[in-house]
Amino acid sequence: MRLSSHELDAKAVRLRMLLFDVDGVLTDGSVEIHDTGSESKSFSIRDGAALVWARREGLKIGLVSGRASAATTRRATELGISIVVQGVTDKGKAYAEILEAHGLADADVAYMGDDLLDLAVLGRVGLAAAPADAVDDVRERVHWVSKYPGGRGAVRELVELVLKARGRWTPLLQSMGGS
Repeated sequence: MRLSSHELDAKAVRLRMLLFDVDGVLTDGSVEIHDTGSESKSFSIRDGAALVWARREGLKIGLVSGRASAATTRRATELGISIVVQGVTDKGKAYAEILEAHGLADADVAYMGDDLLDLAVLGRVGLAAAPADAVDDVRERVHWVSKYPGGRGAVRELVELVLKARGRWTPLLQSMGGS
């Protein structure tokens, strides 16, 4: 199912929304549960910066997680992500509701997931992606696999791929003082 770089670029140009699983994609999949009942997760600052850039370039950004977490809600707020669906066991249904609410088609959406609950969405989207450490059954069924693991640059790499395909990477670099 892997696509050539030309095919990936063609899909990336059409995208209007980037959706992500959280645990194992935006994080390394670890959750620390404290004796007070609170929890903590580690999110990559670089992944977060890339999500802000994608949003500034006009892409809608959303999170779909099987686990409800205050840490996820806080991170989404920090990044300006308003599409946040948590605590769902049927991600396919949640995805369909997101599409309907935003008037999008499957081909307009990229999704990055790492585990079996993500397959229902990965099988529908225009661009299906996974971090390097996703389970085998996911990596075998997606269009593109990052060279980075979840929580360690996979999201950033996907955003860069999309922005480069859309001709928006060089202007972004220039706006940051790069040449």
